[in-house]
Formats: sequence, C-alpha cells, structure tokens
Amino acid sequence: MTADTFKPELTEALKAYEKYIICLEKTPEECKASLRSLMDKAIKAYESRGPQLRHGIALDRYTTIILSQSDNERPFCAVYFNLHSPYHKRAAQRAASGQESAKGASGGHKGAE
Repeated sequence: MTADTFKPELTEALKAYEKYIICLEKTPEECKASLRSLMDKAIKAYESRGPQLRHGIALDRYTTIILSQSDNERPFCAVYFNLHSPYHKRAAQRAASGQESAKGASGGHKGAE
C-alpha cells in the first residue's frame, strides 16, 4: 500500500483545498506535498497498528488523514481540513487570563467574609 493507492481521495482533497480552503501558510503545492507526507505516515500507522486497533491516523495543524479498517483489503480513507484561526489562540489566552483574574478577585472576596 502506498500513497498512490489513495490517489482519488488525495485528488479530491486538493480540489477542495484550492476551491474552499484559505490558508495563509500553505500554497496548493505545499498542501499537496503535505498530504502526500501525511498519507505516508497514516499508512505506516495503519500497517503497524495493534490487533485491536482499526485506524491509522496522521495529522498536522491543518489536516488530518484517517485510514480505517474495512471489509475489503483497501482501507477507507478520510481527509479532513482542520478549522484553524490565528486569532483563536489570542482570544483563548485573553479568556483564560480573564478567568484567572476573576478567580483571584472572588477568592480574595471569599477570604474577607
């Protein structure tokens, strides 16, 4: 089994990437190379999985590839583009620091009662 085994799935994923995905950090050519690399990793994970495991998974910050055991010799293949925003981390950090200061303020208040 090689990445070419899943060429139809990779081709469809690249079409979706070029049409729907906005990524400031990867060009379509870089996405293609990334998909190929992730597919190789997913195949290795799938082929070396334990006896009770059914999946081989490979992912990076933007993409997840899952190979799942099927009734056929060829596993199912799913390619997901992970939703990511560079602003999400900043907002989450602000929210966390806001919660910490709120805990500190309420904690001080409880001690005074």
